[in-house]
Amino acid sequence: MSHADFIELCRILEQVDASLPDGYRTEILGGKIVVTPWSKAGYTLILDDLADQLRPHVPEGHRTGCRPYLYRLDGQSRAYGPDLHIADTEAVHVDSIFLPGRALSLVGELACALTADVDRGEKTETYGKAGVPVYVLVDTVKDTVTVHSDPSDHGYRTSTQIKFGETVHIPAPFDCKLDTAGWKA
Repeated sequence: MSHADFIELCRILEQVDASLPDGYRTEILGGKIVVTPWSKAGYTLILDDLADQLRPHVPEGHRTGCRPYLYRLDGQSRAYGPDLHIADTEAVHVDSIFLPGRALSLVGELACALTADVDRGEKTETYGKAGVPVYVLVDTVKDTVTVHSDPSDHGYRTSTQIKFGETVHIPAPFDCKLDTAGWKA
């Protein structure tokens, strides 16, 4: 997809997004605008716990959010609305529904049966290629958490996977432990 085509797709997405009822979100996946419902309400407990555990370790000047904001990932022709995002506060002061992907220090996606293939595949590769330092994939289909780090031109060089109920290390710039005790799909 050319850069001009991607910009046109972003313009169309803004119009589509403005017309959607509450409970839906939009993303650009594989050159297409995709509309999906928000996750099950029960998943909020996992996302809230993830955010609560990470918040004390967030780099200075960054903020944690779980609202469906769209991050445009430069050079990737992709715009994702991660379930959890930690980003540089100053870099996201823009007059657009699109936030700059370069501001991200961590993204978290909660994969369900509807989104698992994209979250495990395309998003893992895209976030790594875009230079997002840490990608935490909470997979409610497999009851696992995978922490991807060390971004590269091919995705991520390092991945650690655990089962729900175990503890995993979240690398720099966070350098903390994530305890998944009590998590269930």
